Amino acid sequence: MAHPVDVHVGKRIRHRRWLIGKTQQQLAEQVGIKFQQIQKYETGANRVSASRLWDISDAMDVPVSFFFEGLDEEAKDGGKSAVPDDLMGDKEALDLVRSYYAIPENQRRRLFELARVLSDVA
Repeated sequence: MAHPVDVHVGKRIRHRRWLIGKTQQQLAEQVGIKFQQIQKYETGANRVSASRLWDISDAMDVPVSFFFEGLDEEAKDGGKSAVPDDLMGDKEALDLVRSYYAIPENQRRRLFELARVLSDVA
């Protein structure tokens, strides 16, 4: 059985890869491994070594800490998050996120704050 931390890190790898629109093949080529290994990392079937995680973070332009974000909250919730696991599998949600990241950073920040205010009201 996969360790919960390995599963979480794998989900974060998949999440970031989808956000930036990379395929498993593209990421694997950048990191210098086979795409099947990326598949195993993303499912938590294989543990990602520290050096490989470093390479993946570099290829996806995020700090290594990105892959551990939300781990404490997930542990407290017993692995259940407020966001469904398959959210990024939803084409509409994925298109929304890609569109969000296509907005210039200063405008994106303002849009984020607006969304936060609206969600607090709801």
